[in-house]
Amino acid sequence: MSASPLDQIEAVIRRDPAARGLISSEPLYGPLCPGHLAQAAADLCKSCRDAAIVTGFFIPAADPPAAETDGPPGAVVLAMALESIGIRTTLVTDANCAGAVRAAILAAGCDPSMIAVCPSACGVSIAGMSAADLWIDDFLKGDLGRTLTHLIAIERVGPSHDEASLSLQPRSGPPPIAEFLAAVPVEHRNRCHNSRGLIIDDWAPPLYRLFEGDPSLPKRVITIGIGDGGNEIGMGVVPWEELVRRLPRKETAAIPCRTATDWNIIAGTSNWGAFALAAATLLLAGRTDALAPLDSAFHLHLLERMIADGPAVDGIARRPSATVDGLPFATYIQAWQEIRRIIRLD
Repeated sequence: MSASPLDQIEAVIRRDPAARGLISSEPLYGPLCPGHLAQAAADLCKSCRDAAIVTGFFIPAADPPAAETDGPPGAVVLAMALESIGIRTTLVTDANCAGAVRAAILAAGCDPSMIAVCPSACGVSIAGMSAADLWIDDFLKGDLGRTLTHLIAIERVGPSHDEASLSLQPRSGPPPIAEFLAAVPVEHRNRCHNSRGLIIDDWAPPLYRLFEGDPSLPKRVITIGIGDGGNEIGMGVVPWEELVRRLPRKETAAIPCRTATDWNIIAGTSNWGAFALAAATLLLAGRTDALAPLDSAFHLHLLERMIADGPAVDGIARRPSATVDGLPFATYIQAWQEIRRIIRLD
């Protein structure tokens, strides 16, 4: 029996040519979050009316310091897909990453007014709250927050675990509290980390709060996470110890993000996960024609404009390059080319 198109799309993104992320562990340990892509796409197609896509991962040690090229391209493609079937979509990022996101939006020919920018200031300011926290509260309680049906995170960092979040995770046995306390120093708990295990809270306003809900608001929003390395929003659906054994370096015990989502899509690069969700959603909606103009040349142009106008950098190389996670463009674009063949665009 041949695999369905949705299963074929999921298989395409479950590869890791650079062997740097969670997907490279799957031949040994099995798939993480299987079927989440199809379930998320079905829900978007059926019930999404207003969506917000949160993206942007700032690399402070890059030359120049900038957002990475993984995240915004996927966010733009997904936003274009959702808009094509009548779903109002907002791209949410922070001030550190806004230039890269805006460059991607303009390169795609979209309206930059669809971007909402959270302040980058995380320090305490008014009434004990940071400018970022105040912005997030206003967003949740504003016009869009009241009508929002879906929140999607693409390559957006979230906080690591502490004892409380570890205990709340679903698992078949007791939480490994002693192992966690021994492996994760106190100063690394409940903090945002990059893939090298360094704390980056000062460069990552807490947009994960959008996904953790506001108890004063009665409305529940459906959430989707897309990531590749374990430190992204959405990874909280996977037990901490399961992520730790799949991550390649011992210093990454602090990395796994605590923030869970209803569905969590894991891919070789986060852009691939977003491309797959866009294609799967439009396949179910019968509108894959909307993706026809987004060919390889479109994607190369998007990356080049991000580098030139953002700025933006490759997150692994930490320098300006029209590449993603260290992958040459010819390797990176193969996943999208295969997805296009599956949905009969090529």
